[in-house]
Amino acid sequence: MTLSAHTTRAVDLRVEPVDEVLDRVERSLQTRLNRDTVVRKRRSIGVRTDRDTWVRIERRGLDRIGVQGGDGTASAEALRGIAKPAWLVGVAWREESVMWRADETELLLGAPVSSAVVAEDPQLSEEWWAALNASLDALTAQHTNRIATPDTETLTQELVTRTINSVFPGVDTVVVEWRPAHADFNWANITAPVFCVFDWEDWGMAPRGLDAANLWGASLAVPALADRVRSERRGDLESRDGKLMTLFVAAKILGLYADPDDPRLGAAWETAERVVKGLRTG
Repeated sequence: MTLSAHTTRAVDLRVEPVDEVLDRVERSLQTRLNRDTVVRKRRSIGVRTDRDTWVRIERRGLDRIGVQGGDGTASAEALRGIAKPAWLVGVAWREESVMWRADETELLLGAPVSSAVVAEDPQLSEEWWAALNASLDALTAQHTNRIATPDTETLTQELVTRTINSVFPGVDTVVVEWRPAHADFNWANITAPVFCVFDWEDWGMAPRGLDAANLWGASLAVPALADRVRSERRGDLESRDGKLMTLFVAAKILGLYADPDDPRLGAAWETAERVVKGLRTG
């Protein structure tokens, strides 16, 4: 079965046959893909090439692309002062209501820290934290017309309000500061022992503190690590918009589709309640 989407059914690339897709990418990029190195995620595939580069292949519905064109990794090449692999070349094609895109980049300087949500302290160096801060500071100081698309959903004021109020009704959710963000900043998309951030397909303008809040939320199963994230990114997370992004991330953890076995639930509630109280009395 080919993955050309005549249907709108959900597709999980972790289980679908993808040989035809890999064959097409090899022909388009004129390289050989090492099938033994394939890394599958729900909507993307990563694989090493025979010229010691990395290719990321993504499947995204046209309704999830919008005016930005789905070229996040390529457009991120214009960003400066950020530790990330250089973009080399890309190719895209359409199949019915779906766009496929393959981007070739340099190899990462290290391995991903963990899965998206960390389960144990990764024991990161002071140099690592300094590099993270330098990259996030450099990112937020730049300019773009792109709008962030976390989970492929365009990040608007309406989305912020709907997400937060679904769990924390009555909070004033008006965002004041919009800054460039990676928008999928979690432990699966950053490396160690050398800091590097990759998978830039969703980057764009977002409320201040989104990246810090995402990393905090992904760290809650390890309280000391979550505290370290909040300490390192205190300026963002203690701003009004950073508090809103803390609630935005917490609402995703605690909302309608919350996993009752998620070890982050208690810490997310505790922090969120404190933030809500501060916003209402501040």
